Amino acid sequence: MRIATHPRFALLALCVSLALPHALLAQNENSAANIIGNDKYVGPGSCAATSCHGSVKPVANSRILQNEYSTWIIKDKHSRAYQALTGEVGERMAKILGLGKAETAPKCLACHALAPPAEMRGRPFEVTDGVTCENCHGPAQGWLGQHTAKDSPEKHAQSVRDFQMVDTRNVIVRTDKCLECHLGIPSKFVDHEMIAAGHPDLYFELDSFSVVMPRHWNSPRLHADGTPADDPNWEGVREWSAGQAVQLRAAMDRVAWRARGERYDKKNVWPEYSELSCIACHHSLTAAKDSWRQEHGYPGRRPGDPAWNASRYVVFRLMAKEVDAAAAQDLDQKLQAVALEMSKLNPDRTAAAASAAAAAPIAHHFAERLAGMTYDRAMVLRMMQSICDNAEEISLADERAAEQATMAMDSLYIAYSKDAKPANAAEVRANINALFQQVENASAYNADTFAAALRRIRPQLQ
Repeated sequence: MRIATHPRFALLALCVSLALPHALLAQNENSAANIIGNDKYVGPGSCAATSCHGSVKPVANSRILQNEYSTWIIKDKHSRAYQALTGEVGERMAKILGLGKAETAPKCLACHALAPPAEMRGRPFEVTDGVTCENCHGPAQGWLGQHTAKDSPEKHAQSVRDFQMVDTRNVIVRTDKCLECHLGIPSKFVDHEMIAAGHPDLYFELDSFSVVMPRHWNSPRLHADGTPADDPNWEGVREWSAGQAVQLRAAMDRVAWRARGERYDKKNVWPEYSELSCIACHHSLTAAKDSWRQEHGYPGRRPGDPAWNASRYVVFRLMAKEVDAAAAQDLDQKLQAVALEMSKLNPDRTAAAASAAAAAPIAHHFAERLAGMTYDRAMVLRMMQSICDNAEEISLADERAAEQATMAMDSLYIAYSKDAKPANAAEVRANINALFQQVENASAYNADTFAAALRRIRPQLQ
């Protein structure tokens, strides 16, 4: 069961979509200084011509597929992100939050549509189109003309440098763009208040979510002559590993700005419970004799105190050790400080912000390292074996960590099996699919059962 067919993952991909920071809210710190007068949004119709990106099928031997618009409008859940606001759940959430109508609330439109104010529109287009090309690639008015020129590959750098095109070819930049909505920035985010109203909790993994999208680009990227820019077998591994590092750095940034009270809505809420492990509190209660939580205890925190959600690190730390043991040890120490502070009943704002800010640069170091390194079969096999060997630690971290492990095993094994072609691939795939089933219902999650299922895969990896 690849993630694209998993109902829970498909629902979140619909409800929490990619977007640029909404101009009615605030531009994030990386793009605000670059806004110039002619950088306006022109809508998805500008990309829809059959000679551009609206071809019905991919164009053979082309650097780009040229059917990107068709893929988006037919298959991509981002094109239906606005519709999530008009349904019963979306309207109920808006009512609870006092937002009026969800489909007109800037807080909702920030991640569910391309909805800049009138002065940022180069031509009329419909907000009901949902999350469109420019949400991810940047406002197109400045670069659209040269983008269509015959020598446009040479114009790409200028478009990025001078006209706000987002360099999605760069896996770090692409992940950051995804995480603006799939994790949050000060101008748009999902907090505990929104989750209580009905919004899905946020989680992310670049490779798996790209499959759900689905990808509308050549993977791996192609050179201008049509030859692969990288080994196609390992592109998913690069997206998984570098994406995990970027997500960790962004998560540390989020802890820091929330602790400092840097939110667009100015609500000075602390501690922010959405940073914590949801199922530490929200789970099906059972008799004490049957509780796997009480059986294992609460190492690192006082019983009854909520636990910090460490899922963005528990699996990634294994890759960090693989590529840079010294930096991984430093990151471990920094993250332990974050976890200890955030798992207190009343964490200190200043201490939480400082510990998270200290961890963020190390995570970024790993992102740069992983984005540019060479991957091979032996490394990927060691990573999968390591995940299985650490099954208990991962499973006890919480259900979100189990999800990250499941997505990691899925991405890594797909890449590995393409290269190694193991004879028992069908059996391993069936066991990975069974992991997805175990994290489908968070309230019913059982750490011991998940750990046992993950350990069973270990001897099958060959």
